[in-house]
Amino acid sequence: MARTQRSAESAATSAREIVEPSGDDTEFVFFSGKGGVGKSTVSCATATWLADNDYETLLVTTDPAPNLSDIFGQAIGHEVTAIDGVENLSAIEIDPDTAAEEYRQETIEPMRELLGDEEIETVEEQLNSPCVEEIAAFDNFVDFMDSPEYDAVVFDTAPTGHTIRLMELPSDWNAELEKGGSTCIGPAASMEDRKREYERAIDTLQDDERTSFAFVGKPEGSSIDEIERSASDLGELGIESQLLILNGYLPESVCDDPFFEGKRADEQAVIERAREEFDADATATYPLQPGEIAGLDLLADVGGVLYDGAEATVDVGTATDVDGDGTEHVDSDGAVDFESMTDADAVVDQLTPGEETQYLFFTGKGGVGKSTVASTAATKLAEAGHETLVVTTDPAAHLEDIFGEPVGHEPTPVGQENLDAARIDQEKALAEYREQVLDHVTEMYEDKADTQIDVDAAIANVEEELESPCAEEMAALEKFVSYFDEDGYDVVVFDTAPTGHTLRLLELPSDWKGFMDLGSLTKGAAPAKGDQYDAVIETMKDPERSTFAFVMYPEYTPMMEAYRAAADLEDQVGIETSLVVANYLLPEEYGDNAFFANRRAQQAQYLEEIRDRFDAPLMLAPLRRDEPIGLDELSAFGEEITGLADVAEADAPEVTPS
Repeated sequence: MARTQRSAESAATSAREIVEPSGDDTEFVFFSGKGGVGKSTVSCATATWLADNDYETLLVTTDPAPNLSDIFGQAIGHEVTAIDGVENLSAIEIDPDTAAEEYRQETIEPMRELLGDEEIETVEEQLNSPCVEEIAAFDNFVDFMDSPEYDAVVFDTAPTGHTIRLMELPSDWNAELEKGGSTCIGPAASMEDRKREYERAIDTLQDDERTSFAFVGKPEGSSIDEIERSASDLGELGIESQLLILNGYLPESVCDDPFFEGKRADEQAVIERAREEFDADATATYPLQPGEIAGLDLLADVGGVLYDGAEATVDVGTATDVDGDGTEHVDSDGAVDFESMTDADAVVDQLTPGEETQYLFFTGKGGVGKSTVASTAATKLAEAGHETLVVTTDPAAHLEDIFGEPVGHEPTPVGQENLDAARIDQEKALAEYREQVLDHVTEMYEDKADTQIDVDAAIANVEEELESPCAEEMAALEKFVSYFDEDGYDVVVFDTAPTGHTLRLLELPSDWKGFMDLGSLTKGAAPAKGDQYDAVIETMKDPERSTFAFVMYPEYTPMMEAYRAAADLEDQVGIETSLVVANYLLPEEYGDNAFFANRRAQQAQYLEEIRDRFDAPLMLAPLRRDEPIGLDELSAFGEEITGLADVAEADAPEVTPS
């Protein structure tokens, strides 16, 4: 069948029509979505369904926390592996670190006979750019997009708009090659051959007769908002999203009390909104199961529901289905004692400021509730008498919704004594950054008639590099750094901390902004700025001044993504995780049946694993009927979160902000 074009009749298109191959050429299905939404489950189910329908299928994941092996119950790894019990299906888990190292070596080896040791060292440093990891992953996509032996290739984790935009830099590769220049993804000369392959790959991504893009999300308003932003980003690059899958809605049969009946009603309203508003050709749904989805039978159930119109099977079972670590916190009735798994005093120690300004960073993947947790912590700290500023770098600007007050680019009061809030406006930050960078380059070459660099060409190159997504990260970081100079605050709470990816941009040798190579435009050309960055990073590394908290919910993928991000921060930047927030814990007073007993036991199991993996105190936050909105609700929610109710009012000594 020919892929249905968007039209008034597009709602009639089925999910099956979108993923099923329609021609002789290999076709591709990309699944995108945040960690923990069931993207890998849906990818595995889709690949299995295609194979069961006699299509030779390859399943590829670039997820840094792959769980294909767990889902299929067999070892897979970095090589293409046949899946036991499923004819026509193979899979591979691409290891991002291995892929990045392979990319670096493939880039450097041809240069070793042409360049001296000093030049090779410079190239090696450039290839430590975090953007290289994205390029390496895309390189692997490109390899598998030329696979005529398969009818379909299913990708678990699609390239983002950020990654695809990197492929388009710089626009004039030949001019860059002639200059011997560099980009944030390495020397231009090393990528000339790849450029043609990348262009072919992007053409295929933009061809909706051969490529399908599907988003997987939870039936939550914030999840839909995030998907719409990502889809819009891809749409600007000529890539349309054809399928939306909302995964994990509460089954009606298990919602037998007002709390979960209300949660289910909210989810169904979000599903209806998504069907009406999201610009996809088809929308499909799958319910929450009492445990994690693994094994061919459950995968067949998922595939049947999504693509054959079958009714979902929800086998509630008994309250003894979950085994393993953590069950010592589950009694014979299935009740879980979450409080025994945390230390409130240790949490308070991480939150309370000393004699200098304390910086609290709440970070984590989208949809884990970090904005709510950060705002709640800020509210309770302000109530305790600490002058507090909460800052968000979240492009969705959730702080305005949470506080019910306007939140701008500069700190403003939000109705609570001692509490201000600010939102980094990406467009304003980028405009400020562009002006600053271009002024800096112009000043460097003013009145320097003897320079060997073509100043106009240098400025033109800078202007082009400022279209890089790396520039957006650096612009946000510039504004972020400025909040370390805010006077008068005892505590500054950051909603969404800079990742290791962003901070590593500062450490690149090409220049103080981290991604442009313009000869003498080096980090040393702006020592004051370099010193400022160094001072901020040193403050962030100091456990007496800064607390890095990873927010997650207790499931495999969110836990592993946070664990990997925490390891990246420590290994690459030297910042240790000092607090872990486990959000959305199922309340004991509701959901008195085997379904929720199994879900609680599973959460207890993952809380034990989180405690083992992170050497940091646990802050526990319960699932609520509604997200807290306004200061009264934030304050009440803070009483339920481990440690926040115990934050003591500052009495001595008086804090001296730095």
